[in-house]
Amino acid sequence: MADRGCPLEAAPLPAEVRESLAELELELSEGDITQKGYEKKRAKLLARYVPLIQGVDPSLQAESRIPGPSQTTASAPQQQKSRSTNSRDERFRSDVHTEAVQAALARYKERKMPMPSKRRSVLVHSSVETYTPPDTSSASEDEGSFRRPGRLTSTLLQSHSSVEPWLDRVIQGSSTSSSASSTSSHPGGRPTTAPSAAATPGAAAAIALTGLAAHTHIDLHSAPPDVTTGLMEHSHYERPQVASVRGVPRGYSGSVLETADGVPVNSRVSSKIQQLLNTLKRPKRPPLKEFFVDDFEELLGVPQPDPNQPKPEGNQMGVLKGEPLALGTPWPPSLLAALQRWGTTQPKAPCLTALDTTGKAMCTLTYGKLWSRSLKLAYTLLNKLTSKNEPLLKPGDRVALVFPNSDPVMFMVAFYGCLLAELVPVPIEVPLTRKDAGSQQVGFLLGSCGVALALTTDACQKGLPKAQTGEVATFKGWPPLTWLVIDGKHLAKPPKDWHPLAQDAGARTAYIEYKTSKEGSTVGVTVSHASLLAQCRALTQACGYSEAETLTNVLDFKRDAGLWHGVLTSVVNRMHVVSVPYALMKVNPLSWIQKVCSYKAQAALVKSRDMHWSLLAQRGQRDISLSSLRMLIVADGANPWSISSCDAFLNVFQSRGLRPEVICPCASSPEALTVAIRRPPDLGGPPPRKAVLSMHGLSYGVIRVDTEEKLSVLTVQDVGQAMPGANVCVVKVEGTPYLCKTDEVGEICVNSSATGTAYYGLLGITKNIFETVPVTAEGVPVSDRPFTRTGLLGFIGPDNLVFIVGKLDGLMVVGVRRHNADDVVATALAVEPMKFVYRGRIAVFSVTVLHDDRIVLVAEQRPDASEEDSFQWMSRVLQAVDSIHQVGVYCLALVPANTLPKAPLGGIHISETKQRFLEGMLHPCNVLMCPHTCVTNLPKPRQKQPEVGPASMIVGNLVAGKRIAQASGRELAHLEDSDQARKFLFLADVLQWRAHTTPDHPLFLLLNAKGTVTSTATCVQLHKRAERVAAALTEKGRLSVGDHVALVYPPGVDLIAAFYGCLYCGCVPVTVRPPHPQNLGTTLPTVKMIVEVSKSACVLTTQTIARLLKSREAAAAVDVRTWPTVLDTDDIPKKKVAGIFRPPSPDVLAYLDFSVSTTGILAGVKVAWGFEPTIFKGSKCDI
Repeated sequence: MADRGCPLEAAPLPAEVRESLAELELELSEGDITQKGYEKKRAKLLARYVPLIQGVDPSLQAESRIPGPSQTTASAPQQQKSRSTNSRDERFRSDVHTEAVQAALARYKERKMPMPSKRRSVLVHSSVETYTPPDTSSASEDEGSFRRPGRLTSTLLQSHSSVEPWLDRVIQGSSTSSSASSTSSHPGGRPTTAPSAAATPGAAAAIALTGLAAHTHIDLHSAPPDVTTGLMEHSHYERPQVASVRGVPRGYSGSVLETADGVPVNSRVSSKIQQLLNTLKRPKRPPLKEFFVDDFEELLGVPQPDPNQPKPEGNQMGVLKGEPLALGTPWPPSLLAALQRWGTTQPKAPCLTALDTTGKAMCTLTYGKLWSRSLKLAYTLLNKLTSKNEPLLKPGDRVALVFPNSDPVMFMVAFYGCLLAELVPVPIEVPLTRKDAGSQQVGFLLGSCGVALALTTDACQKGLPKAQTGEVATFKGWPPLTWLVIDGKHLAKPPKDWHPLAQDAGARTAYIEYKTSKEGSTVGVTVSHASLLAQCRALTQACGYSEAETLTNVLDFKRDAGLWHGVLTSVVNRMHVVSVPYALMKVNPLSWIQKVCSYKAQAALVKSRDMHWSLLAQRGQRDISLSSLRMLIVADGANPWSISSCDAFLNVFQSRGLRPEVICPCASSPEALTVAIRRPPDLGGPPPRKAVLSMHGLSYGVIRVDTEEKLSVLTVQDVGQAMPGANVCVVKVEGTPYLCKTDEVGEICVNSSATGTAYYGLLGITKNIFETVPVTAEGVPVSDRPFTRTGLLGFIGPDNLVFIVGKLDGLMVVGVRRHNADDVVATALAVEPMKFVYRGRIAVFSVTVLHDDRIVLVAEQRPDASEEDSFQWMSRVLQAVDSIHQVGVYCLALVPANTLPKAPLGGIHISETKQRFLEGMLHPCNVLMCPHTCVTNLPKPRQKQPEVGPASMIVGNLVAGKRIAQASGRELAHLEDSDQARKFLFLADVLQWRAHTTPDHPLFLLLNAKGTVTSTATCVQLHKRAERVAAALTEKGRLSVGDHVALVYPPGVDLIAAFYGCLYCGCVPVTVRPPHPQNLGTTLPTVKMIVEVSKSACVLTTQTIARLLKSREAAAAVDVRTWPTVLDTDDIPKKKVAGIFRPPSPDVLAYLDFSVSTTGILAGVKVAWGFEPTIFKGSKCDI
């Protein structure tokens, strides 16, 4: 690090001098010393070695340093020295990528591109405290810190000899504004004299970068120009253009223009005359097929493919087989069997150590305590919870686990207690407020899973939002929950003769892990007991876990790798897990390294974010040793930018015992669990590899190896080999899952016994994700077993190593090119000034405009940023994104600090941010819209047909009433002529059958205006209520088969129960909308009319509406004495009907459907019993 940016490579320096220089650079990057102090101390260190460097002035060595990520400041832990309040956590940072961005911006500087002038904003910036600990500096929900050390390249040194003619061409054309308030052009000046050839390349690069600030004041008073003008000169082949006469620049020197249809026109001929000639040359009648294309689709411009775009050229890849699972190794029959074994034979062995916010061991859970507490909880759940003298829970029911990230002990007890009770745990995040981002989607998941009980601790329950009654508040969209505190005093001790049911690793669901999709919806991934055990076995073999090893876990223990390693696999191998809470990492980022040293941990589970925070806080720690580590598992290794933190962490801590082969990135997904993991050489892993790939090629899904000297490159590291016992392949992202070629990027698919099984309750998308069958180019399936899609984009490299370049959730398809949201975030963060974005909080997503994705970038700006600084930074971001990615940004919005919605661990909630943007609830303080650089498929002007064409003839025939075609749906499957087929012929029979086979399946949920569930109805509940209604009609109403009954109910479960009650006793229901209490004069006569026309013998309704029908206000509108018998169903007795009516033939009348048209005409439709099942079978669909 000492020789970065200067020609010190000519003379070798002693190790102690290089270490001092490295510490000096780190002090500068952390803001502990000024630039002047840095240069002074550095010159003093190099004083004795300066004569060895011929022809180099010491001052130039300092000046040649190019601003990079190492010069930005960062937040420090509280016990560290107080630092600048402008500190920020560097996200997605890479020195090489930063140089590329600065080089791209330098080109614009040479063109004298002016910056936008100051705008006035209607939103006043609020004062926000600038210092915050480095906890929430996240640009996405998957947190990570990305900073890549690398050597400086010479790409910043431009060829100044060709600048003047190039600049002259730019000055000749006028530019259109890229913002809503700018329309004028601005002529640029000529560049300054190029540096002399005697200057060093580093000094020339520094002069090239600092020139922009020297000339900025010239442009402050000019009208803001198009900040993206000039981009087309080098990227026009990437973006299709809509040719138009209106877009011809005033200084255009060519002699050929283009009309709106792309026809060449001589500049001496009027464009209108030329358009008229072109119209006369066209055929009078267009082709017939043009009349059968959607009108709007026809008007949109179609992007033409680039003939020079790269295409895959390799051979078709095959299926990659992982190493076989080890045979002959004794393995427990199930996870619970392993827990019972260690809990009874090794009761005092440490299982889990929890730390408090000071870093002290708060509690150590032994295997004996874990076994006994889990047994108590299982016994309590099965025997002590009752509802109406019936057990509240039955085996297979789902239970929510609501525990904070600082209490792994109680979570582990709750998780294993549920497994012992044969319940299905559903871990979720603790809801802090009623309006948490994504809380409503989590409530939908709980409701769809039928969760009625939530387990938590006493301390956590006290911190939950409370209602006025003192009970836990009902969260928006959540089902009604019973909260159970599982602290020791609330659990019952089981009898000595009580034992949980025998557990085996079968296909039953073990637990459900939630996952939030790209659009914000939350789904539950089910993991079976067999998959759970297979995952533990594969991780044990891949990571070489053995008994009594110590694992330091920094991740969330409720899901993903934190759960698989720290809660499940650790118990199988009797390991000791030291859990470092997130709150401790905010206070002391070095805490996990200190625990590795104190506990002599053999393995550690971290994210690249944790590694980066450690780099910022490690100065002054001399007693750190990482020699005990044999595996440092980087859980977010699938993020391409994690290589930055890995390399930087190795460079700093290699002198403190960290071996290079210890760092093991891995890739995982909720659906496929662990996909791949790098293994040390002693476990049979090949040497690690890196790939420098062209971003231009990746945008077309093609792998092209490049060099780091290029601007648009992405350096990725491998995530190891496939898991033991797994088969891996790469398929095309869209359409039929064809196998990709060897140089093509696709979606990773895994076939293994250690993957998720389904999305709970979603059979349709389950089949698409968990039952994918990859096929060859000839359409032949590659295997007889289905594969699981992982949502990871990548390829298989040398030595069968897996490389990941992005995720489907972050994919943005603009035109025909793919862009990754994380790559755009990294480019934006590399734009000067890097301290502009508040703690690196940037969200990038896409919105659909004219049937195509458009990129939106939202960032939090620092509280002290002025509008002038904001628009200058935004304009530089537009230029950098266009140069690096060759794509335009549709909207760039800046919001005040700490206003974007946050994910549970502090990152930005991307889907919630997108939703606020679409709803207009983002409330930005600065906005820069650039639709003209992004929306290139604008509609073409409509053309009036000169005469009657085929489309007009078709419309004429339709108006005349002629039938020119007909459509028919697919035929329903014919019922077999058997007793079993006739058994469920009618709707009432189906409800009886469902009440016996699936009694607890929820059929209906009634929500109020606030989204809260007010009532529910399962199959058996609806059946019993229908029986009560049928008995009341028969006994109290004295009705017979065929009598008409008016159902005057508001929409809800009561209406449905009354409808089926009528079917049960053979009456004909007539549904009627109830009268409005505030408008009886208008609505009550309609009810009266329907009752009379339908000849209803009885009116079924609620007690409230029954009183309203006979009230004094109703008497003023209708004659209340002529109402038929009115029965309310609120307090009907619990009686069963003697026999359920079954129609003698399908043609018997089932119900009447009345409706009033807008002209006041009442019409009724008779629906027969045989018609009902036909409708429902025809409309049956599978989501």
